[in-house]
Amino acid sequence: MTWHGRNVTSFRVARVDCPTLTLVCAILRQRGISTREKAHSTSAIYDDIVASVRRRFEDEPERGRMTSVKSNQGDLVLWSDEPATTDLLSFDAIAETVVDALFDESLNPVALGISGAWGSGKTTVLNLIDRHVEERSIASASTVIVVRADPWRYDPTVGPKESLIAAVLKSLQDEFKGEDVVVQTATAAFKRLAKRVNWSKAIKMTATTALTAQLPSLDAVMGLVSDEPETLESDKGMDAFREEFQGLLNEPALGHVSQVVVLVDDLDRCLPDTVVDTLEAIRLFLSAKGMSFVIAADEVRVAEAIQQKIKAPVAPTETESTASLYLHKIVQTTIPVPALSHFDTRAYLFLLLSRTELDADGYSSLVRDCAILRTAAGSLDDLSLPGEVDLSLQMATASRLTPILYEKFHGNPRRIKRFMNDLYVRQTVAGRRGIQLEPEAIAKLMVIEKLLEKDFDDLLKWQAAGQLRQQLDALQRVAIGEAKFEAKTTTKAEVKSDTTDKRAGAKPAETSTDADSFSGTMVRWAKLPPTLDASSVTGYLTLAAAFKGRLLVDESLSEKLRDLAAALTSNSQVDRNVVKEEELERLPAGDVVELLAYLGRRMQDDPTLQLAAVNAIVTIASLHPGELKEARSALAKLPSQELKASTVLVLKSKANDFVAVLDSWVSNSDSAATKAIASIRKGN
Repeated sequence: MTWHGRNVTSFRVARVDCPTLTLVCAILRQRGISTREKAHSTSAIYDDIVASVRRRFEDEPERGRMTSVKSNQGDLVLWSDEPATTDLLSFDAIAETVVDALFDESLNPVALGISGAWGSGKTTVLNLIDRHVEERSIASASTVIVVRADPWRYDPTVGPKESLIAAVLKSLQDEFKGEDVVVQTATAAFKRLAKRVNWSKAIKMTATTALTAQLPSLDAVMGLVSDEPETLESDKGMDAFREEFQGLLNEPALGHVSQVVVLVDDLDRCLPDTVVDTLEAIRLFLSAKGMSFVIAADEVRVAEAIQQKIKAPVAPTETESTASLYLHKIVQTTIPVPALSHFDTRAYLFLLLSRTELDADGYSSLVRDCAILRTAAGSLDDLSLPGEVDLSLQMATASRLTPILYEKFHGNPRRIKRFMNDLYVRQTVAGRRGIQLEPEAIAKLMVIEKLLEKDFDDLLKWQAAGQLRQQLDALQRVAIGEAKFEAKTTTKAEVKSDTTDKRAGAKPAETSTDADSFSGTMVRWAKLPPTLDASSVTGYLTLAAAFKGRLLVDESLSEKLRDLAAALTSNSQVDRNVVKEEELERLPAGDVVELLAYLGRRMQDDPTLQLAAVNAIVTIASLHPGELKEARSALAKLPSQELKASTVLVLKSKANDFVAVLDSWVSNSDSAATKAIASIRKGN
């Protein structure tokens, strides 16, 4: 497609990704032109798009760096999910070992593996290898060509074997130097070699554009289609290719090139056909002196892909599968990327948290100091923190999160980074929803939400049943070493009704307070600082339940009572007015007891509902005088330290019925609430 005679693809940097397409469409819309009319846009608009797309890529944050997004809530700090360019984990030790092998003449040609699970840092190691190869190349005054290959990103319309061959050939062609006759001789050898590849078979569809982009200097792509019988499809053709490729490397036009290093990434993401075709291409080059490969992939996943492709049965007596033997014939040795140790996890968290607090030089110095401690087998407690910035909070947060993240994420840096991104996003969303929690509290809640799902479900059930405060208090006491206890101390205001269980329809919530009622993982979680208070975390749990699509309903209540309770505790006066006194008066005794108990538990967990809940309890008690004891018990559940003066005034006309409740509230109430209690006692 063209715009006024200009090829649209001429401004494409590598590929037009979704954000870029969005940017292009936005520019067109700003100019008042629909995307359907873009082919008829003017040359000026074309130039705008070219310039904007170029700026889009020039301004793109460095891969692996933290990105700060401005918002009304402050800076939303996120870390890129792309491989890091700054070595926070001392992977240099692995990279330098690999580079030593690459520059060892006795090993050349060689294929080495970098193996590790997803997110373990394989691409980061490849980036470090790339950098060290360049440094040694400059130091030795020779040229080492580095070819980056990512089969997972190859054009799906072109064969992966041919794509890798094309990438290597193009890199060599770009290095042709010397007199015209020297370059012409090398170009002729290059074309002869290219004719060995059956490009017509490589093109699975009419993918001439993609292939032309990979071999831009050939006369014409389709002119290279080989009809010769001795192509790569035959053993004789493969031998001839190897021989001619070695000849190409020996051409005077490439005399300054000492070595070609191909860095292959993400092979373990590919389908079996792509995996095998890529390995076959590597095998094709490995006989040539001066060729080296580093393959970063999970060796187990690659072997599984080979097994699926060759479909060779695995005999029970075999110590190594055919797929593994095939892989090890190509890859001489594999260097594993180690999982993060406990020290590494803590240091990694600390460095992530500290990035926005320091300038570039200060941060680099901090990274170096951590690396020195790692090498010396020291403790992060011995780290000298910068004097100009207080990083004690970041260090404390890292220390608190390390034990459980280390265990649950198995020392995987990308999973840790994603958890921290989730943490910051959740903190920002919670803040905008009016949920005020310290970062440490949100981090603790995120741990149980993301890593201990069954235990988190229990938290949601406690909140739905109005048992959150009681259970959290019980859990905390177990965590600090009291194995068995009463979950809540009975106040003098509470009078346990001996008729509760006898009333028809009453289903009081039963709460086990035995240490054995909590899982070991939940008790361990409870030991993480800070101690959580039910009234401060109800908003977060409600938000988290919404993210999970969970409804917080007390299943012990009938649907009718759920509706009544929801209306009675609503923040909306309109909702509360829907419930008429006649409806409450008609409730059977069992439902009254159940509703009063639920209102007390809800108020206990979420004191922000106290005004509506207390008003409902007092109203129900006046309509059902026989349940006054249950009403007192419900009111006594409201934490006195959370009591508001406006709530006390609801009891003004009923003060004589709730003397014990008022007495229990006085001791821990704030001055305003205490004054309100004194006032209604005087009858003012």
